Amino acid sequence: MFTPFERAVAFRYLRSRKGERFVSVIAIFSLVGIALGVATLIIVMSVMNGFRQELLGRILGLNGHMGVFAADGGPMKDFDEVTRIIRGLPNVVEATPIVEGQVLLTSEGGGASGGLARGIRPEDLRARAIIADNIRRGSLEEFEGEDSVVIGTGLANRLRVMVGDRISLVSPQGRATVFGTVPRVRAYRVAALFNVGMNEYDSTFVFMPLAAAQIYFQIPDAATQVEVFVRDPTRVRAVNAEIRRALADVRPVRIVDWQDANSSFFNAVQVERNVMFLILTLIIIVAAFNIISSLIMLVKDKGRDIAILRTMGATRGAILRIFLLCGASVGVLGTAVGFALGMLFCVNIEGIRQALQALTGTELFSPEVYFLSQLPAVVDPNEVAQVVAMGLVLSLLATIYPSWRAARLDPVEALRNE
Repeated sequence: MFTPFERAVAFRYLRSRKGERFVSVIAIFSLVGIALGVATLIIVMSVMNGFRQELLGRILGLNGHMGVFAADGGPMKDFDEVTRIIRGLPNVVEATPIVEGQVLLTSEGGGASGGLARGIRPEDLRARAIIADNIRRGSLEEFEGEDSVVIGTGLANRLRVMVGDRISLVSPQGRATVFGTVPRVRAYRVAALFNVGMNEYDSTFVFMPLAAAQIYFQIPDAATQVEVFVRDPTRVRAVNAEIRRALADVRPVRIVDWQDANSSFFNAVQVERNVMFLILTLIIIVAAFNIISSLIMLVKDKGRDIAILRTMGATRGAILRIFLLCGASVGVLGTAVGFALGMLFCVNIEGIRQALQALTGTELFSPEVYFLSQLPAVVDPNEVAQVVAMGLVLSLLATIYPSWRAARLDPVEALRNE
C-alpha cells in the first residue's frame, strides 16, 4: 500500500529537528493521550465486568436463583412435597426448604448487630459450595442439633466472638405472656465461621439447623420458602412458568427470582458502566483532535517540502499517503501501547491495589462500600477488540482532513509564500 519512498518521507517527518520540536511534542501528546484512553477503557470495562460477575456469582451462590413462597405469605406446611416436585423438574439443579427471619444478635463480649437468621438442613448447607469451601474456622460437622449456628467472619468481628463462643438471638416477634409481649431470646454456640468474600453477607447471615429455626421462629413443621437453583440463571423466567404448572394442583405459590429481587442493583451497575464508557471515550476523541492539529501544523511547516516533492514528480496520492502514514503511525502505536498497559494492569490489578494502599496508607477499595473484599477484573475479548478498533478508527479518521489538505496544496502557491 505504501511505497518505500512514502514510508521513508513519513518517518522522516515524524522525527523532529531543530525548529520542529513543537510539532513533535504535540504528536507525542497525541500518542500518550490515545494510549491512556485505550488503557483506561480496557481497565474500567474489565473492572466493571468483574464487579458484576463477582456480585452475581456470590449473590446467586448464597441466595439461590429463585424463591418459592406460599401465596398467602404465611408458612408453607407442605414444603417437603413442594420441594420434591420442584426437584423433579428437568431444569432445576437443587431445591432447598428455608426458614428465614430478621434477628438481633448479641454476645457476652458486649457486641451487638442486626442479622438474618436462615434455617437450613445441615446436609443442604454442606452441599452449598460457596459456604462449605469458604469455612475459615471450625467445621460444618458441628452444625447439627438445636444449639449450633454458623456465622460470617465479619459478623464474628462485630460481636467479638470465636468458634465455641455463644451468641444470643433476639427476635422482634415477641412471645405473648400474662405480663405482655416478651422478646424471644435464645443462646446458640458458634460452630464455624465462613467468609464468602462479600462483606454484606459475611456481616449479616446466620445459618442454623432447620429444626432449630422452626422452633425459634415458632413455625413447627413448616418453612418460609423453598430456595431453587436452576441450570441456567438467565432462563429463570422459563423455569418460573414450569414450577407454576407443576404446583398448580398442589398449592398456589408466589415466586421471586433473582432478576426481580436485584433488578435495580444490576441496572444501576449497567448504567454506570455505559456512562463510564462514554466519558472515557472522550479521552480518545481529544487525542484524535490532537493528531489533527499536529498534522495540520506539520503540513503548514512542510509546505515548501511538499511543493518540491510535487515538482520532482510526487503525485497527490503519494503526498496524501505520506501524511496518512504520519498520523496513522501515532494512532496505531498509541493504541498498541494502551492495549499493552491495559492488559498488564488488569492481570496485576489486585497486586497494584495492595501496593498503592501500602504506599499511601489509605484503603482504596473498602469492602463495606463495594461489597467485595478484592478488586475484580474480568477481561472480555470482544470488548477489548471494540476498544482497540475504536482507537484505530478514530486515529485514522483524524488523519484524513490534514492529509487531504496536504495533497491539495498548490506547489506554485507554496513556493511563492516561502
